[in-house]
Amino acid sequence: MFVKSSTAMSAILLLVGILSSLTVAQSIGVCYGVNGGNLPSRQEVVDLYKTNGIGKMRIYYPDEEALQALKGSNIELIMDVAKETLQSLTDPKAATDWVNKYVTPYSQDVKFKYIAVGNEIHPNDNEAQYILSAMTNIQNAISSANLQGQIKVSTAIDSTMITNSYPPNNGIFTDDASPYIKPIISFLINNGAPLLANVYPYFAYANDQQSITLAYALFTQQGNNDAGYQNLFDAMLDSIYAALEKVGASNLQIIVSESGWSSEGGDGATAENAATYYANLISHAKGGSGTPKRPGGPIETFLFAMFDENQKQGVETERHFGLFSPDKSPKYQLNFN
Repeated sequence: MFVKSSTAMSAILLLVGILSSLTVAQSIGVCYGVNGGNLPSRQEVVDLYKTNGIGKMRIYYPDEEALQALKGSNIELIMDVAKETLQSLTDPKAATDWVNKYVTPYSQDVKFKYIAVGNEIHPNDNEAQYILSAMTNIQNAISSANLQGQIKVSTAIDSTMITNSYPPNNGIFTDDASPYIKPIISFLINNGAPLLANVYPYFAYANDQQSITLAYALFTQQGNNDAGYQNLFDAMLDSIYAALEKVGASNLQIIVSESGWSSEGGDGATAENAATYYANLISHAKGGSGTPKRPGGPIETFLFAMFDENQKQGVETERHFGLFSPDKSPKYQLNFN
């Protein structure tokens, strides 16, 4: 009896170990932006994800060529609604048509996980008025297609919505953000969906080098600071969790839908720093330690981005966040899985 029990227990522990390692292995994704010249074909990109063991992807609009390439790949997907489409999706019929065109036909072969309705839409942006209505309509269309168990509808915010972010426990939504985000948070809770958040220690460091050390931003600081934090990523993420707690959403999960470090064009933007950041972020997100406010378990994180994008608008650093060059050669030696 004892032998059988211990054998059974060993089998159970082995299975638990395998399942937990799968969970950890799948905690890292990479965002696939296409604002670059000479980028590989969609099929080549999907193959590059598979070759490198990258099990999750984010795309920023319903790219049907990418969706075709993703069929049967087993790569989990965040798919964004294009910014220019948001207003139209306040019409329930348009939202149903959108789901019927871009989601339902692919849902058997593509592992949709999240639909992101809006990326870094700020409370005072014109598009802010459309987000909740568009989310609701997309959710209803997803449910009508009986895909609500597979696909969750959310939106991606950035850290400008948070103030009093240090110490992280003091984090709170800004006065502008609060009336905008609260109904969205209620929607997420009601539908069992997480909040997507783009978390960039690079920009926080570059904009405040008097208060933030490079080591703290790169996960290389020895020991914790006076607030109990070893790195800026955890502090930024926990400041969002703190803000959620203050609006009664302490159980809402955050998916880090973008995080990266530029290799050129600004303060601290070097290939060496970027390599250090990405390697340490992957290790930390997979490592299972969580954050001080949410200890234990991997942090589902999407690195930004797959390629340098030389056609991106804005400051020079924006064009150098890639993990790979357009010729598919890796910029850094990283282990994703």
